[in-house]
Amino acid sequence: MRVLVVEDEADLADAVARGLREWNLAVDVARDGEEALHRLDVFDYEVVVLDRDLPGVSGDEVCRRLIGRPHRPRVLMLTAAGSTGDVVDGFALGADDYLRKPFDFAELVARVTALSRRDGRPASPMLARGELVLDPLKREARRGDRDLGLTPKELGVLRVLLEADGAVVTHEELLVRAWDEHANPFSTAMRMVVMTLRRKLGDPPVIETLRGFGYRIP
Repeated sequence: MRVLVVEDEADLADAVARGLREWNLAVDVARDGEEALHRLDVFDYEVVVLDRDLPGVSGDEVCRRLIGRPHRPRVLMLTAAGSTGDVVDGFALGADDYLRKPFDFAELVARVTALSRRDGRPASPMLARGELVLDPLKREARRGDRDLGLTPKELGVLRVLLEADGAVVTHEELLVRAWDEHANPFSTAMRMVVMTLRRKLGDPPVIETLRGFGYRIP
């Protein structure tokens, strides 16, 4: 899952991004509304964590512009305001969920995960194919009775492959969904992660490589 965090408080933005990455999410950060709109024009995000009180182009305006898009991301709006009227106003703008600052990080993760499943994904977060089972919320993966002991990045790659439900995931799509904007498409990082993931999954092999194109779990 790819998430955009839009927050002008640098320490808070970096803390949220770090925390979400530990949950195997690909996270980009925008410091203001104008930068957010630019990134939203370039990249596909499933969820936007959007501060309402942004300098320049406000969070309200970013939310308004997203509503008219045919395949818009879900919006979790953050605000320091605490009145019921502020919450109602946020939903009226088109926000999908609302969270007051200061917030508990576990609640933020739960809300982001819930929003990512609103666009037709199954209600259960469990992903399975054959004897391979991934629980994204617990950050655990098993093959049969064996705990695979995957790293956060390996879990992220496995999640993308399982969500494809047998379809091929191209190299480009895997980079976009399991890494963030700083990923180098010419580095060997992705191949190394896939290689170690394949080794941990064991035999018989689970990940099929389509040379020059991508990967799949058939």
